[in-house]
This record gives sequence, C-alpha cells and structure tokens, in this order.
Amino acid sequence: MARGKLRIYLGAAPGVGKTYAMLSEAHRRVERGTDCVVAFVEHHGRPRTEVMLHGLEQIQRRELEYRDTVFTEMDVDAVLERKPAVVLVDELAHTNVPGSRNTKRWQDVEELLEAGITVISTVNIQHLESLGDVVESITGVRQKETVPDEVVRRADQIELVDMSPHALRRRMAHGNIYKPDKVDASLSNYFRLGNLTALRELALLWVADRVDEYLQEYRSEHRVSKIWGSRERIVVGLTGGPEGRTLIRRAARLAEKGAGGEVLAVYIARSDGLTSGSPKELAVQRTLVEELGGTFHHVLGEDIPSALLEFARGVNATQIVVGTSRRKAWQYIFGPGVGATVAVDSGPDLDVHIVTHEEAAKGRGLPVARGARLERSRVVWGWLAGVVGPALLTLLLTHVDVHLGLANDVLLFLTLTVAAALLGGLLPALASAAFGSVLLNWFFTPPVDRLTIADPKNIVALVVFLLVAVSVASVVDLAARRTHQAARLRAESEILSFLAGSVLRGETTLDALLERVRETFAMDGVALLERESETDPWTCTGSVGDVSPPARPEDADVDMPVGDHMALALSGRVLPAEDRRVLAAFAAQAAVVLDRQRLQSQAEHARKLAEGNRIRTALLAAVSHDLRTPLAGIKASVTSLRSDDVEWSDEDQAELLAGIEEGADRLDHLIGNLLDMSRVQTGTVRPLIREIDLDEVVPMALVGVSEDSVVLDIPEDLPMVAVDPGLLERSVANIVENAVKYNPDGEPVLVSASALGDRVEIRVADRGPGVPDEAKDRIFEPFQRYGDAPRGTGVGLGLAVARGFAEENGGTLDAEDTPGGGMTMVLTVPTAAGHLPAPPDLPAAVTS
Repeated sequence: MARGKLRIYLGAAPGVGKTYAMLSEAHRRVERGTDCVVAFVEHHGRPRTEVMLHGLEQIQRRELEYRDTVFTEMDVDAVLERKPAVVLVDELAHTNVPGSRNTKRWQDVEELLEAGITVISTVNIQHLESLGDVVESITGVRQKETVPDEVVRRADQIELVDMSPHALRRRMAHGNIYKPDKVDASLSNYFRLGNLTALRELALLWVADRVDEYLQEYRSEHRVSKIWGSRERIVVGLTGGPEGRTLIRRAARLAEKGAGGEVLAVYIARSDGLTSGSPKELAVQRTLVEELGGTFHHVLGEDIPSALLEFARGVNATQIVVGTSRRKAWQYIFGPGVGATVAVDSGPDLDVHIVTHEEAAKGRGLPVARGARLERSRVVWGWLAGVVGPALLTLLLTHVDVHLGLANDVLLFLTLTVAAALLGGLLPALASAAFGSVLLNWFFTPPVDRLTIADPKNIVALVVFLLVAVSVASVVDLAARRTHQAARLRAESEILSFLAGSVLRGETTLDALLERVRETFAMDGVALLERESETDPWTCTGSVGDVSPPARPEDADVDMPVGDHMALALSGRVLPAEDRRVLAAFAAQAAVVLDRQRLQSQAEHARKLAEGNRIRTALLAAVSHDLRTPLAGIKASVTSLRSDDVEWSDEDQAELLAGIEEGADRLDHLIGNLLDMSRVQTGTVRPLIREIDLDEVVPMALVGVSEDSVVLDIPEDLPMVAVDPGLLERSVANIVENAVKYNPDGEPVLVSASALGDRVEIRVADRGPGVPDEAKDRIFEPFQRYGDAPRGTGVGLGLAVARGFAEENGGTLDAEDTPGGGMTMVLTVPTAAGHLPAPPDLPAAVTS
C-alpha cells in the first residue's frame, strides 16, 4: 500500500489563519469530488473558523476521562475504519491525553499516512523542536508541546501561512483570535511587535532552508550544473596562508548584506606539487568561519582553480572570494595565479571578489614545484618547442651569415630540448632530441645536405648531444613524477590527519563523514551499505547526495569494501586507482564511526538498565525494611485485638485501632511516593496545565500535617500560576512533610510565597540541622537520606518526587540555607498568561 501524502500549513504565529486555510483547502477538494473528512479541528471559539466546518463531514471524537475530567481526542481507529482519501488533523504538535493510542498527535498522523491516507495538518513555528531555545529567548516562554523537525521536513508540501505583525495585532484587537477579556494581556505580552517580527523571521528562514533542500535535490536529480542564484551563497577559497582570516571576515560581511546569506570556506589540498597550507593556520581559520556561522570544507583537487570552481558550482554558490596572490613579480612567469584564473573561468553566473590583504606580493615562502600531470596547453607548448623550435632555429642559422661552429649549434639545439622537457615532459623532449640530431646532421655537419658525417669528431658530438638530451629529458620527467607523488601523498596525509582527528574527537557523525567523502571526491552520492551475511540483502545505514542510493555495491560507480559485510558505494564518476587509497581510509573511518554510534547507543541503553537496576535494588531495600515496619505494627495491633486471652479496655482498643490507621496511612504514603517516582523515572507524567491561584492549592497540600506545625503566608495579590494543580499539590506536600520531619519540636515551618518577574516563588523554611552545600543536590536523588535520618520514616523519595513534579510544571526546586540555621526549599512555578503583577519584560505562554 502506497504511503499517504502529508501537507502542512506552517503558521508564523498563533492566529495567522492556518486552520482557516486548511479548511478552505478541504472545501476546494470536496467541490472537486475528493473524499475529504475532518478528524480533528480546533476552532478555539473563533466564529469565522467555526463557520468553515459547515459542509464538511466530521468524524466523532473519542472521549477520555482523566482526573475526573472528560477530554476529547481524535479517534484514530474510527478514521482508519472510515478510510477517507483525505483527512484534516489540526495542531500536529498536540500531546494526547493519557490513555490515548499514542502519546503525540504526530504519531497518530504517521499511522494514518502508513495506511495510505493523505493528511492535511497545521503547526506553528514555535512548536518545532529545534527552535525551542530560540523561541524561549525571544518570547520568554518554553513550549511544552513540540514536534520533531524531521516530521515536518518529511512533509510532501509545506505552505507558510504568514501575516504582518501589525495586521495580526489588528485581528487580535478586533476579537478575531481571543476573547475580549484576553486581548489586552495578549497584545502586551506574547503578541508584541518585536515577538511577532522575530517569529515571522524564524518561519521565513526555516521554510527557506526547506525550499533550499528541495532545490538541491532537484538539481542533483536532474544533473543541473548551472548556478541558480536563489540565495547568496559565498565560497571562500583558502590557501592555508595568513590572509585566510581576512577573506573569511570579508565574506561574512558580504553574507550579512543579503538575508539568509551563507559562507562556505574551502581548502583544496594540492595534489599537483604546490606548497601545502599550514595545518595550525587552517585550524584557526576553521574555528573562525564556524564562529561566524559558516562551514569549513576540505577538498582534494588536481587543479586548484578548476576544483574551486567545481566546488562552487556544486553547492550552487553565487560568489567566490579569493585573495590577491602572494607571489612576487618574478613568480608570475609560472602562470597567472589562482585568483586571476578563477575570475577568467568563472563565467557570467559567478561573481569573483579578489580581496587585497597585508600578505599580498610578499612571496609564498617556497618556489612553485612542477607536477607530472601537465595541462594540455603546456603539452602543446612543449611539442612546439621540441619540433617547431628546432626547425625555426635551423632556418635562422642557415639564413644568417654567421658561422658559430658545430659546438655552439649543438648547445642551441640542446637548449630547445631542455625547454621542451620543462614544458611538455618526456615525449616532446625525446622528439626534440631526435629531430634536432637529424637537423644538425643534415644542415651543419659536413658534408651538408647529406645524412653522412665525414669527421669522426662530429659523430661524437652528435652522439653526446643525443645522450645528453635524452638524459636531461628523463631526469626532468623523473623529478616531476617524484614531486607529484610527494605532493599527492602530502595532500592525502593532510586529509587523513584532518579526518582522523575529527573522528577521534567525536566531532564527526556518519552523515557528516559521508558528506565529506562526497565533497572530497566530487561525487553525486555516497552510501554506506551493510548486510548480516553473504546471503542477506544489502541495507543502507547512511547516505548523502543522491535521493535513491544504490541497492548493491555493484550498482555504484565506485565501491570500496570494508570487511566482509560492509561497503562504501559512490555514484557520479569512476575514480582513478590512486584515489582509492584515500577512499579506503574514508571507508574504514566510516565503519569506525558507525561502530562508535552503535556503541554509544548500547552504552546509553546499558546506563538506563543500570539505573533501573539501581532503582530496583533500592526498592527491594525499601520494601524489606521501610514497608515492613508499618506492616509489622499493623499486624501486631490486629493480633492483639484478636487475642482471646486478653480483655482490652475501650481505651486500649482505640489506641490499637489508631496504630493500625497510622500504619495504613504510612503505607499509603510510601506506596504513593514509590508510584510517583516510577512515573517520573519512566516519563509518563503528563501535566494538564491550567490557570489557578496558589491559595487554592497550597492549603490542600498541608492536610497531612498538624495545623500548629506550619505557618502559612500567601499574599492575596499574588498572580495566578499556570500549573497542573495536582502535581503542584504533591510537590508542596512532600516538601512540607520533609521540613516538618526535621524541624525541632514546637518550632513551626514557614511556608511563604512571592512574585518574582514572570515566576512565583514558594519558600518552605525549617529550623532543622540543615544540609552542607556539597550535599544539596544529592538529597533530591531517589532513595537518599541525609545524615542519621532514622529508618522507617520514609524511603527517601519525597524530595525526588517533588523536584520531578516541579520540573513537569515548568518550574524548579532547589535547596538553600535558612538564615539563622536550617534549610529552605525554594519552589518556583511560571505565572499564568496575562496575570503578571506588573508590565512584564517576558510574556507568558500562549496556545494556538
């Protein structure tokens, strides 16, 4: 069965109209005859949105009871049974009520998609998981309900629903979003112009990145090499010299001029014998470019200008930044330089910036070495010097009435042979030596115009000339090949050293490593394939580049085996044999990275098992003693009451029954803490946040302690808090019970509260022995008692449960010293939206 399509309306802020847009799309599809139904749409009492539900089939929601309250959720089973072509599911980031089929609504949507149903959904930008910290820094609100970015990125269609901040505030003021009693608070808190503008920018940038991914996939799939300037992407060409820092900063300034600009610094390891860059300087430049928000790339290239241009076109760059050459004037005889060559060959679709710097024209330290792989133009010049040069020299010497003598003629021809060797390599030099010896014999060795030699001395001169010419050509060619080999090995060692260092430091993930392979060898796609045995099919454990990686190593253009059951598959072109040595190292490192990731996963699993074992061990200890103590008291009292040989008075019976009741209460309290700790440890606590006054919660938490043991100081003008009342009550109850337990007799525990910015602070102060600073964090760990706390008074879970519930409420719980002796527990909880005591700097939570 084919997987259904997912379409998401992404809202830049609450109230921009994403649900309205989704319903409008549903009406259009129904008019076209599409079987479209509503599984869950929340109109939040907005009349215009509610009207749009008319005329659409709605599937009955499922009712769930939680904490004596009935909630409604999407009925996944009913949708699957109805099986429409298209279904509408609002609020993708929503957390389902406990007891639902799945924890999150996006998991419900995944089930519908797997069943072949097309889903249209909505989500706001602030609910994307990766943007949680950014949104909190902008609005001061940490979003509880989030959806993984990957779920939204996998959508087949993402449509941004946007509105200018001023227009959105006008909609708010007109009452189109929230009820009139909430409008003023919302406009002065979450819906401030600055907040809305920042959220809008976040949404636009996130969608732009997603569009960029679509564009890259399209270009790769359709083999598009021409640059499409959809956004400013600036490539910085680095040589490893000190001028690189200037180039990086200049590129960063260029990127800042255009919204969404991106900087990619690339160092091309020279395999043609040119001087390599300083590893130390490259490390500094890599750190600099990453601090400026760019990325660093290390690429192997035969020809520096060509490799730089190929990389720029491969990443769809719009600009290239290179530095003015560090060559001295005389060094330009070896060529025009990288910058000039890149500028000439860039074409009309790439802008090249040649930036001046302090190191310009100061020299490059070492002379330029020759490589064995020569450009076509140099080979042509070598043949011209070796063949045309001797002919022109002969023409000149035979038509000028100057007799230099045979020795000088031989030296002139030898000069041309050496020039042919330097320019074109071995073959042009050998051809020059052979052709030159024939010309010397015919035109300059008596008898002329004949291939015979009368004087034996001239024979020796010609033979020596031929031997010297061949020897010079061979030595020059050998030196060039040795230089090329050394340079290539140096380039390979740079790449391998850089690779090994990043892997050993744990900086490289498998996808990042595969992407580096793709960049280094200029391939279209790279995949790591694995199988269990020789008969099992290959599976892809990671891939980059091509949308569909090869299913087998044999299907790829290049495959590099890693052991018996793993292979690195590359598609794009066939690599020369000399590149496979570096590729083998990459393949081995990929296997190491994959093994490390799996070991980390296993270690995390083992850590969780060890934590579970520790909890179980402590639980057994608690059961063996702390739970048996009240049971023993209960049993003794019951046995006494049932004894036939003792006549108990009414007072004695009442005392024994009170002991039974006290033991049962202690058992209930201990078991309740154990269950609560289990919920916290397994992450099954699902708070239901609502606005409430503290004076409705805190007094309820003091029921378990005597009235004269606590002094309550809760001001009436405190703002309302946004919490789960049940969880807050349990937190406060455990904190107070712990304080009363350690407080001296006759000394009451002080419970006070105060407003602090966008938080409300509850302080529980006792006059007990206190806790040293080094033990303050340890007392919040499960099954921990401090000092000589007597056994049988608890299992050491009260404060652990209290902190866990506090964090679920979006608050904190910490321990401080009480002035004058003792310990103060400080519990903070967030203030409800629109209930801050003064005009706030940070807004409160807003749901969409």
